[in-house]
Amino acid sequence: MNQAQLAVLRYGELVLKGKNRHRFEKTVFEQVKRGLRPFPAIRFEREFGRIMLHLNGVPYEDVLPPLKRVFGLASISPVVSTELELERIQEAAASMMEALTPQPDTFKVTVRRVNKSFPHDSQAMNRLVGGAVLRALPELKVDVHRPDTELKVELREEAAWLYCRVDQGAGGFPLGSNGRAALMLSGGIDSPVAGYLAMRQGLKVEAVHFHSYPYTSEQSQQKVRDLVRRLAPYGGSVKLHMVPFTEVQTRIHQAYSQNLLITLLRRAMFRITEKLAEAGGAGAIVTGESLGQVASQTLASMDAIGRAVQMPVLRPLICMEKKEIIKIAEMIDTFHISILPHEDCCTLFLPPSPSTNPNLNVIHSIERNMPWLEEVIEDAVLRTETTWIEAGDERFDRFDAFF
Repeated sequence: MNQAQLAVLRYGELVLKGKNRHRFEKTVFEQVKRGLRPFPAIRFEREFGRIMLHLNGVPYEDVLPPLKRVFGLASISPVVSTELELERIQEAAASMMEALTPQPDTFKVTVRRVNKSFPHDSQAMNRLVGGAVLRALPELKVDVHRPDTELKVELREEAAWLYCRVDQGAGGFPLGSNGRAALMLSGGIDSPVAGYLAMRQGLKVEAVHFHSYPYTSEQSQQKVRDLVRRLAPYGGSVKLHMVPFTEVQTRIHQAYSQNLLITLLRRAMFRITEKLAEAGGAGAIVTGESLGQVASQTLASMDAIGRAVQMPVLRPLICMEKKEIIKIAEMIDTFHISILPHEDCCTLFLPPSPSTNPNLNVIHSIERNMPWLEEVIEDAVLRTETTWIEAGDERFDRFDAFF
């Protein structure tokens, strides 16, 4: 079979619905072009409900990985184009089926006749193309209900397009089509997955990480940068805020070190994240919280912590099991980084028995006895270092000074 000359990229149904369809399509198209910048030979063509790539010699397998990271694409197929003549179509169909590895046992042909002037209608072409395949591969059988392979033929104005492979796309909404959010990114397994799922739903995320240097090492910060680098290909680039949390953490611990300490620290983190989010035009906070996994993720704890901010808090993993989260982490290539044994600030100053049912009135009373709290939170925001991490960039050299 000849190498695919084209690739068909199909939008998801969610992209095609409603008044925002044209904006959604444009966003996906720009993401596709950004992901394929390393392939300048490719020519792009937009049609209703899909994008056509004229590969011009670029192997389909080379363009597939970046395309599978574009949210809003439902599926992708390599396409062989041939002359709009019955014999050429039959030859291409037989060649395509012969090249399949492994060979299927059953198949069907589905013809779509866009060019109404073509002398044979769709039903006739189904039989004519299927017959040519059976003559070339007599061991094959036709199954129109549940075939192993479906050979699709599209009869266009100037050519016939054939394909039988459909690769699943990332799905979801186009990046940024549903706004912006601040992702609270730890070095663990859950929060990168939450960021990925938020982006898949059309949110442009910027990451917020809390470090307690020198109590936590530079390696733990590098680990977070590496995690963001895994997320960046889905978003083109991701802004990363590195928040110095040592002073906030130390002051709170000095004032209160009992069972509500984790709740108080998390509330401070939420307040800082909200300020960074508002300054960056984000409308929500995204966390990797999953109900019941740790003491701070009981329903009562999440309620008490979330009430520290006015901004909506989105928890994509809230009802997921750990094995489901790990499966996604492996898919997006963050799992092996997340399990590296570098500490984070959440492991410092842990009380012996963290509260799982914090009383909000008690929390407010404790915080009222910390008149300096807002000042140290503001100071942490001012000393936050912000960088842009680009997709595929190993250097992390775009530095925005202090936020």
